[in-house]
Amino acid sequence: MDGKQLQTQYKEHLSDFNNWNQKEHAEDFILYPKNIGYHLCIDETALSKGELYTILTNRDKHGRKGTIVAIVKGTKAEDVINVLFKIDANKRNQVKEITLDMAGNMQKIARRCFPRDMQVVDRFHVSKLVYEAVQDLRIAYRWQVMKDENRKIKEAKAKGESYEPKVFSNGDTLRQLLARSRYLLFKAPDKWLQSQKVRAKLLFEQFPDIKSVYCYALQLGKIFSDYTDKDVARAKLALWYNEIEEFGYDTFTTVANSIENHYERILNYFVNRSTNAAAEAFNAKIKAFRASFRGVVDKRFFLYRLAKVYA
Repeated sequence: MDGKQLQTQYKEHLSDFNNWNQKEHAEDFILYPKNIGYHLCIDETALSKGELYTILTNRDKHGRKGTIVAIVKGTKAEDVINVLFKIDANKRNQVKEITLDMAGNMQKIARRCFPRDMQVVDRFHVSKLVYEAVQDLRIAYRWQVMKDENRKIKEAKAKGESYEPKVFSNGDTLRQLLARSRYLLFKAPDKWLQSQKVRAKLLFEQFPDIKSVYCYALQLGKIFSDYTDKDVARAKLALWYNEIEEFGYDTFTTVANSIENHYERILNYFVNRSTNAAAEAFNAKIKAFRASFRGVVDKRFFLYRLAKVYA
């Protein structure tokens, strides 16, 4: 008997899958009102072939039995709200805090379904947005350098000459310097390898703007890590925002405006220092679960197995 036959035997005869009370609607949603708690996380993940599901989890269960509150097909706010409204209002009103990202649909779900909770925007989503802006500037310079290099190669060819780009002390050309700096710009300076320290010094000498936006990203991380008082953090974040505006880099200003639009939700992090790490960890468990199944062929059975462990 091969693995596929064993799985079929388990599914059809050994498990209680056919009597599962969520089987009929499992492809659209599964719901466990008994698992709702005071602290929730909401996020989205792909179950198979990029198909997104919205997942609501009980953060206090730490990824163990009782973690899953709801898994709903899609990310459309109204669809998720309609499912969560099946939970008794008294239970929903007991929720004190929900962590989420900056997506408008997630905030709408939280506001409608859990009106008495405190919404907390995950600090790591905020930091990710800022570091992506740093990378955008690096990439913009890289394209500019490639364009200039191609022009110089053409000019050299027209003269019957060969073009030799400048090589820096670490062996990088300007184009390579920008390409190879990607990972170091995601890390704090104290995490850099010696070769990355050398590359960063050369990069910042050639592109002071990249150094400036990278330092602004570090400053934001320091606000999140160093301060525990919400009012102090509010003042520090306001100063950071003013510096970004004065600097005038369009992409960074856009990021700063996004942060301003979610100001209170971001500042709520400093009340309990709550993050969406539990949701991200649960998403990783789903991916591992999916890998053990070698993909998801039967979504209902996959969700049944997931619920047996985590609901």
